[in-house]
Amino acid sequence: MSAPADTGAPPAAGVAFQMGNSILEIAETAGGMAILLGRVSTRIVRAAVDWAELKKNMYKMAVKSTPIVVVTALFVGAIAVIQAAPMVQQYGAYGLLGWGAGFGTLRELGPLLTALMLSGRVGANNTAELGTMVVTEQLDAMRILAIDPLAFLIAPRVVAIVLTLVIATIYADALALIGCMLAGKIMLGVDFAMFINSLTAGLLNFGDVAHGLIKSVTFGLMMATASCYFGVAVKGGAPGVGRAVNSAVVASATGIFILDYLVSFVIG
Repeated sequence: MSAPADTGAPPAAGVAFQMGNSILEIAETAGGMAILLGRVSTRIVRAAVDWAELKKNMYKMAVKSTPIVVVTALFVGAIAVIQAAPMVQQYGAYGLLGWGAGFGTLRELGPLLTALMLSGRVGANNTAELGTMVVTEQLDAMRILAIDPLAFLIAPRVVAIVLTLVIATIYADALALIGCMLAGKIMLGVDFAMFINSLTAGLLNFGDVAHGLIKSVTFGLMMATASCYFGVAVKGGAPGVGRAVNSAVVASATGIFILDYLVSFVIG
């Protein structure tokens, strides 16, 4: 009876190899995104941005995203009240409903959920567009014509995504508070005047609003950088575009949660 064939490296070595390979891939991606962001930042600082492209992207990303932001924000506010209702009723803390809703919405729910929602729409669409341009060699044609793709395509999209997310966060915060106020009136009988008084009685200040807006800027930079990087790094034709879109959405969502923790830890 013949001896069993040698299978090569032990299982532990294979696991270590896979982990090392994954770490190298993550480092390569992070480094590529950092380099891209640095090169784009130099164009933005020098105002070497195609303003017509910026205007077109602002309409496509910001204006056309309004319906989804409105619906999402209103229901986020209502859901927050539904979750808080048992505690409010148990302790009779009706006068603190506005403060609780405002604190959670302005500092966390508004920026985070808006970023995740726009990552699936704006970020994925941006990656698909850039990836298609790479596959059809449109970026190579721009370079042949002495047109800088970073200034003409990438920089306007980065600025547009960041501005879109900041503006959308402001709208989402306001609409989520309206959703909280309506749900509080319907479910808990909290008058609008009591809700607004609790919201503006000094427990919340501009620092809470600024906290959320700082998060939205960092989230926007992450989303813009990831979607542009994976878009211009497409390989493998049309199937590569699909893989790039998937990778961009995953990287954006992961980066948003990491930045959410870091910003909360640093600025409190």
